[in-house]
Amino acid sequence: MFEQILFYWFTAVLLLAAIGVVVVRNPVYSALSLILAFFTMTALWLLMEAEFLAIALILVYVGAVMVLFLFIIMMLDLKIVEREGFIRYLPIGLGVAGMVALEMIMVLQRSNFDSERYLAAESPADFNNAEALGELLYTHYLYPFEIAAVVLLVAVIAAILLTLRKRVATDQPAKTQDIEQQVRVKREDRVRLVKMKSE
Repeated sequence: MFEQILFYWFTAVLLLAAIGVVVVRNPVYSALSLILAFFTMTALWLLMEAEFLAIALILVYVGAVMVLFLFIIMMLDLKIVEREGFIRYLPIGLGVAGMVALEMIMVLQRSNFDSERYLAAESPADFNNAEALGELLYTHYLYPFEIAAVVLLVAVIAAILLTLRKRVATDQPAKTQDIEQQVRVKREDRVRLVKMKSE
């Protein structure tokens, strides 16, 4: 009973935080609402006994990605502008959200599935979530895991090659580093000392 109360409480907070990410006009407040949503999702995963995913969410998204987002928002000095057309696109957004909710309700109905097959079994006392995830990932799903790694490597190489392409419209050469020129640089070429009168 207490776990159900916690689940509904965390779900309500998660929905409010997700709405705050979209509706709030200040980008810093929007990023802070997203951090709250991540923390609440972590609590939900802990309730579902997925400790490894919860810790990974905190370390990767809250600890690294969201801090990077906040640094970028503060460095760009974004001007807070009125969101034009928000009311105009509200019915479309509500329709899409309603369709997603309807699909999730249809998928999660127990009458459509074999309930004994999809319900989680009781975990033994010495059950380790991270060990079970690693064993499943590196045995049963090894080939999809390796294929995903190769796809990510190809995406990184493609992103680098796209930035090094020659700009046809402006006939500018690709921006590359000249290591020899960087090594031969002198202090006098980069630094200029200016004498000023003290005030």
